[in-house]
Amino acid sequence: MTNRLLTVTALLFAISLVAPGVGYAQAFKVEKFDIKGDGGTDYVAVEAATGRVFVSRSTHMMVVEGATGKVLGDIQNTPGVHGAGFSTKAGHGFTTNSGDQTVTMFDLKTLAVIKQIKVGPGLDGIMYDEPDDKIILTNHSRPIGTLTAIDPNSGDVVATVELEDTAPEGAAADGKGHIFVNNEGKNTIQVIDVKTWKATASWPLAPCEGPTGIAYDKASNRIFSGCNNTSVVVDPDTGKIVASIKNGTRVDALGWDPSKKMIYIPNGGQGNVTVVHQDSPDKYTTVATVDTFAGAKTITVDPGTHNAYLFQPERGPAAPPSGDASQPPMGGRGRGPMGPIVASWFIVIKQ
Repeated sequence: MTNRLLTVTALLFAISLVAPGVGYAQAFKVEKFDIKGDGGTDYVAVEAATGRVFVSRSTHMMVVEGATGKVLGDIQNTPGVHGAGFSTKAGHGFTTNSGDQTVTMFDLKTLAVIKQIKVGPGLDGIMYDEPDDKIILTNHSRPIGTLTAIDPNSGDVVATVELEDTAPEGAAADGKGHIFVNNEGKNTIQVIDVKTWKATASWPLAPCEGPTGIAYDKASNRIFSGCNNTSVVVDPDTGKIVASIKNGTRVDALGWDPSKKMIYIPNGGQGNVTVVHQDSPDKYTTVATVDTFAGAKTITVDPGTHNAYLFQPERGPAAPPSGDASQPPMGGRGRGPMGPIVASWFIVIKQ
């Protein structure tokens, strides 16, 4: 076993869930691979057609075989990269690069860069709106946040929508002409009409605070919003909260497995993932709390393999202040100086 594929495996106890008329048991196995490499991280994204996972690393995007943790490739020159989105139909992938305000458009088969698309400041979230065939960006721009739509074939920007918050996070489409956007600062969901590219509604999400990750389930017609401490389920026909879910802190994404009816909520503060089963559109039961690694706050789920993926670098102690200009890098949100990366943990949760 090589250091690069160093694996730490933990088998969790099977946890029984009894839903009305249903006997249910669930067990999870966690594998951790040290994939090496430099740079911090933000989002991870799985390309369901191939099982490859794209891992953001500050200035480059690593491409990893989900099942094994093997590094398959690396997309360079993505300064300040946050996430990746894919259009299998067009054969193109895209990354959001906040450092130079561009989106990198690349070939999904070869990973070769096709072009850099100049978009603007605040690039962050990204997703593929398959029903409307658009790559959707959510931007922490100033003086107001925006949503940007890109044609996945040409890479052309086709629409820009002003939002009510400077911190829009995840977005999800319902296939009925609507995109739902979580606003982290105002604790709302805004509804975007894809025909007019206008915001048509804003729904308060209390008791949710700091909504980030989001998913839409077509079968139950429900929106799941990942929030710190308490996540929520929303009826998109009314904008009403129909259920709440207790979870941990530092939530920055949300995973949804539609065939297994499982929601995965990563908690970077506690270093675990809250796994919740959808018993019915308005009833949800927590089935497990899966230990991962402290700081791992984003997640992606492969609907084919049912694997959930996270990533988090492990850092050694920071050097003591020396008073010169070459200080260690600072952590975000006042977390102080950071030490050197000593491992880069690619984490797989398997059922």
